Amino acid sequence: MLKSIRKQLKAIFDNIRNERLKNNFLQAIPFWIASLITGLIAVLYAKMFAYAEKGSSYIFHHRAWLLFIVTPVCFLIARWLIIKFSPYARGSGIPQVMASIELATPRYIDKVNKLLNVRVIVVKMISSLVVIFGGGVIGREGPTIQIAGSVFHTVNRLLPAWWPKISKKNMIMTGAAAGLAAAFNTPLGGIVFAVEELTKTHISYFKTALFTAIIIAGLTAQALLGPYLYLGYPNISGLSSYIFVWVIVIAAVAGLAGSTMAKCILALMRWKSSFKFNWQHILYILVCSLCLVTLGYFIDASIFGSGKGLMAHSLFTNEKYSAVQEPLLRIAGPILSFTTGAAGGVFAPALGCGASIGSYMSGLLHLSNADSNIIILSGMVAFLTGVTRSPFTSAILVLEMTDRHNVIFHLMIAGMTASLVSMLIDRHSFYDRLKVQYIHELHQQPFNSPKENTTKETID
Repeated sequence: MLKSIRKQLKAIFDNIRNERLKNNFLQAIPFWIASLITGLIAVLYAKMFAYAEKGSSYIFHHRAWLLFIVTPVCFLIARWLIIKFSPYARGSGIPQVMASIELATPRYIDKVNKLLNVRVIVVKMISSLVVIFGGGVIGREGPTIQIAGSVFHTVNRLLPAWWPKISKKNMIMTGAAAGLAAAFNTPLGGIVFAVEELTKTHISYFKTALFTAIIIAGLTAQALLGPYLYLGYPNISGLSSYIFVWVIVIAAVAGLAGSTMAKCILALMRWKSSFKFNWQHILYILVCSLCLVTLGYFIDASIFGSGKGLMAHSLFTNEKYSAVQEPLLRIAGPILSFTTGAAGGVFAPALGCGASIGSYMSGLLHLSNADSNIIILSGMVAFLTGVTRSPFTSAILVLEMTDRHNVIFHLMIAGMTASLVSMLIDRHSFYDRLKVQYIHELHQQPFNSPKENTTKETID
């Protein structure tokens, strides 16, 4: 009798175990598929972005005066694409993902569908490519995060009714982390970004899916692009014993600059929200684009582009010291580009701004090449932290971009210092402010509204 009961109980437990394994396997498949798609799209986007940036550089070096025509036209086309086809594809993409995570409940799923969908992917890519071809100062990393979030959310939506349910919030968070990892080739950065920036949920609830998605997306990107570093291997050997002092100083300066730039962008966007007519938006875009070209044409061409070339030049040549106008122009560039309302991120431009500040400060202090490099890297971490208020994400990203693990403490000190001083400018991050505005804008619209576009814009 007891043997029979044991056999029956064993059969029941085996069935339960098999059912769990089956459910776990079925739940993992969507993450694997979405990660593979994300890696492929990220590679395609990176290549197209690089070609568009080279096209802008070619125009400047051969027919610079053409940018007075090309840049305004590109900015207008990029903005028109957003208004016409996908209003929520504008801007960076990270605030949209953050808003989606907060709204990822059955009650607000229609609103999430507006922020993350296939149309957003297409429009985001095209609009940002047009902007960068026109010389705009934007990055592809923030857009890649929204694109990845859209891929994961779309895969989740397409699952049949009988498929084991997957948390929409976890799916979106995992997609965003995988997108960052694929964009920068920084898997640890993707993990830290998910924990520090995107979620208040303990990572143990979705750690397997998160790690797997980042690995698959990253490996897909590496398989097509090779095991590259985003920047390379800067020389940081033989650092001075007192360099920590200058790391703290540059972190404070760059952190304040980053939060101030973010504050200026938000202020301009609030002012733009008072525009009542389309011609006001068109005039603003024309003024911004012409100001950008004028500064680049008559003062310094370093204002153009994402900033990756500037970082590489500062870190890997003997021309370590930049002129005073370079940091000012690199800060003005994102303000003039981002506030037009087209698609484009601030991650890479923020890193470029920090690098230019570090380069200028190195010249003031007459530092050696190695000391200059650590100051430049610290400036990158600090400026990005001033914008995002994510010191560990910023430090890990720069660490993985350069594979210089022996300066991890320098970079973390820079991030923490910048995070503290940025509170003097604004207690909330740039992305938090935009997330709140997106949620407010979505709640002002009725559910299933067929018309997403209005003349008056509450946010760009």
